[in-house]
Amino acid sequence: MELLTNLLSILFSTIKDVIPIAAIIFGFQIFVIRRRIPNLKRVLFGFAYVIVGLAFFLLGLEKALFPLGRLMAEQLTNPEFIRQGIVGAAEVLRWQDYYWVYLFAFAIGASTTIAEPSLIAVAIKANEVSGGTIGIWGLRIAVALGVAIGIALGTYRIVTGVPIHYFIITGYVFVVIQTFFAPKMIVPLAYDSGGVTTSTVTVPLVAALGLGLAETVPGRSALLDGFGLIAFASLFPMITVMGYAQITEFREKRSRARRQAEFDQEQS
Repeated sequence: MELLTNLLSILFSTIKDVIPIAAIIFGFQIFVIRRRIPNLKRVLFGFAYVIVGLAFFLLGLEKALFPLGRLMAEQLTNPEFIRQGIVGAAEVLRWQDYYWVYLFAFAIGASTTIAEPSLIAVAIKANEVSGGTIGIWGLRIAVALGVAIGIALGTYRIVTGVPIHYFIITGYVFVVIQTFFAPKMIVPLAYDSGGVTTSTVTVPLVAALGLGLAETVPGRSALLDGFGLIAFASLFPMITVMGYAQITEFREKRSRARRQAEFDQEQS
């Protein structure tokens, strides 16, 4: 009964959130474009599916994903767990002792990004527009790798206490440099890929991990050190997507050069 009550509450809340979107779309179609909505029945059914799907998705996040992420963050950042294998319990923990945290951050960053609905939508559209040149799984894996590296590096920053702006400034310097050398068609997509990672699946788990780590590492502030992981999750996918495009372009050039050399050898 409690589950049904929560579902209905989330359903009504989702309807209130979707109504402004529907009002803008239908309002522009009727009053600005002044044309009838094509396939109105199909559009209304689509909105209904979106509302129901969002409600179930949000309920699943609240009942499963949020608590699981919070629990894993609390357990992995617990000093008693980290001290396992350390000879002296009174020994000061070093950044190397948090290797399980880095590994979990890498794994959770990659897995949540692969499952991110916004990234899937962008990858499908990019594949359609490029005529299949940009692979769906290639883009998703490149973005997931960037998020994984970023979050792992962000947890290292929390443990060590290094100021966040050192990492962010250095990362954007790499992005600017890569922008000049990466294939021009991939640059806008790489920039968008950094934004689509900060959505409903990735943010809750990453935020829970950052806050849990900052609360358990001695000398860290939850407010100053607990946040900032989302910035890493947005920055590093731009680097990995442009890097993926650069590697692909290099391999294609080398393959063309090899075929040309073989052709010239046959002609001679």
